[in-house]
Amino acid sequence: MTPAALADLVRTSAARIFSDRGLDHSILPERVTVERPRNPEHGDYATNLALQVAKKAGLQPREFAQELADVISASSEVDSAEVAGPGFLNLRLAADAQGEIVRQVLEAGADYGRGDAYEGRSINLEFVSANPTGPIHLGGTRWAAVGDALGRLLAAQGAKVTREYYINDAGAQIDRFAESLIAAAEGKPAPEDGYAGAYIGDIAAEVLRREPSALSQPVEQRLETFKRLGVELMLDEIKRTLSEFGTDFDVWFSEKSLHTSGALDRILTELKESGSLYNADDAWWLRSTEHGDDKDRVVVKSDGSPAYIAGDIAYLRDKLDRGFDLCVYMLGADHHGYIARLKAAAAAMGRSPDAVEVLTGQLVNLVSGGKPVRMSKRAGTVVTMEDLVEAVGVDAARYELSRYSVDSPLDVDLDLLRKRSNDNPVFYVQYAHARLASLQRNAAEHDLELRADADVSLLTHPREGDLIRTIGEFPATLKKAAELREPHRVARYLEALASAYHKFYDAARVLPQGDEEPTPLTYARLALCEAARQVLANGLSLLGVSAPERM
Repeated sequence: MTPAALADLVRTSAARIFSDRGLDHSILPERVTVERPRNPEHGDYATNLALQVAKKAGLQPREFAQELADVISASSEVDSAEVAGPGFLNLRLAADAQGEIVRQVLEAGADYGRGDAYEGRSINLEFVSANPTGPIHLGGTRWAAVGDALGRLLAAQGAKVTREYYINDAGAQIDRFAESLIAAAEGKPAPEDGYAGAYIGDIAAEVLRREPSALSQPVEQRLETFKRLGVELMLDEIKRTLSEFGTDFDVWFSEKSLHTSGALDRILTELKESGSLYNADDAWWLRSTEHGDDKDRVVVKSDGSPAYIAGDIAYLRDKLDRGFDLCVYMLGADHHGYIARLKAAAAAMGRSPDAVEVLTGQLVNLVSGGKPVRMSKRAGTVVTMEDLVEAVGVDAARYELSRYSVDSPLDVDLDLLRKRSNDNPVFYVQYAHARLASLQRNAAEHDLELRADADVSLLTHPREGDLIRTIGEFPATLKKAAELREPHRVARYLEALASAYHKFYDAARVLPQGDEEPTPLTYARLALCEAARQVLANGLSLLGVSAPERM
């Protein structure tokens, strides 16, 4: 019996009592909270439902909790239900019901933990979207890890997820990029507001290899040549590094295409005709304050050129027209103002503001030897994704970046992530998986096969119960992580599961020693160990981290 199943039993029992008393069922919450108490002596699980609803129903909390305990105790899956304090209810599961979680994991395999909370939802998830003017820096690397993990989590809850990268290939920054390439090709220093770093020289050399006459072209043509080939080469490099990082995109969307296709002009005309844009001081403004923004936004400047938000509006319209019912943007901390303006843009187009969701993330710093790492070998002043991966590897980088809430700045300790010890979180979790895989290999060498019909009711040791209950929390953890857009919950859960396994292994022997014969408990524990291994593998996969069988 999983915590979710137990919560359903508690609610069903409460509904039965309400029916018997002729009370209003609407008082009962849709989801009943069932949690593991901090003190294991208080039971396997506890609920405060009686405290939540008793007084609303005109009942005494302890009296209602006792009625609830009497009904729940009648279930064969519950060993005991006891009232504590002002109306808490402590629950202990029957051994067989608790062990049923092990059978569920073995039966579901790689699908264990998946749910249907977002079944039928079509979600566009846009993340990274770094300008194609340089390698991906640490902020983009954080989004590559977290965004990819979030996409996996949403898909695991039934959503159809499209991962999208918005290519900022229009605007002044692209001109400065091309001018920097031209300067490098001519052997000159970068312009004052241009881009520097060894990669600029590498790309400039490749442009000349492809277009030997580029520098002799007329000024405008030369700029276009370096712009076109430079963006193409930089984008190829970005795609390569992201793919090697385990992050791949379904759609690479060009900002420039919004201008060349006429999409930008069409949406501006539509908004003008609908009255969502108004003219003042020779500029066109979006009535965004009518939809919760703190001020109206300039969409077309007084000189007739589109402001940056104009492209954002056209891009959002394109996403909505492609049939997405939720568009999630993952942006840097300096983009917090985009939340209100994008929601206002959706409303101005007659769409629901709830179709737009903006997540913002804080900065990342590298630390080594207690000091910040600030320089990159190729990019000059910024540290890149490749720098981080070269220092600690893909697994450690992805796990560490996914392990913390993106709401908080993050200092990545390179020295810690290089350690092969339990102080290193990713090593700790991966080692638990490798240890479990080794256990199964050793069992096979002794002709001990995994039995689906193992008697899991024999798993009564306190450490066994703790491990089983931790395994049982996996589905709810994934659901919550997807709902709150917080992949770090998965990483923290995996560390708790690894800890529960290590404590179990130290307290309960699994394989027979010497001339000992295997017993039914041997097979039950093998099944429990395989369930733990499977859940570790499933969780690591959702973070895009490998589950090694040997370390």
